[in-house]
Amino acid sequence: MTKTTDSFTGRRWHDMGGTPAGPVPRDDHDFALWEKRVDALMVIASSKGHFTVDGLRRVLEDMGEAAFETMTYYERWIAAVNQNLIEAGVYTTAELAAKMSDVAARGPTYGEAASE
Repeated sequence: MTKTTDSFTGRRWHDMGGTPAGPVPRDDHDFALWEKRVDALMVIASSKGHFTVDGLRRVLEDMGEAAFETMTYYERWIAAVNQNLIEAGVYTTAELAAKMSDVAARGPTYGEAASE
């Protein structure tokens, strides 16, 4: 069973504020195109009223410790945006699955998709 709350401090697993985390990398990080798109999608969808920052935080915190140990920052964000859009009724899981199947059929790269 995963421990979700420290009984001594009352902190949940995602509350890392004030705890030692090691050195902070100071090198520049160039964001991947998909990461920039996740950020843009979050801004657009939230500005259209599909969810709030509180809704995103709720989903992120409910993901569980394993998500924070295995997923990258933007992987967690796209999962949270997706869950909020489904909850808002923007699309269904079946519609998302159908669209993902269509996209996968295009090929693994943009070049292959463009050559159709």
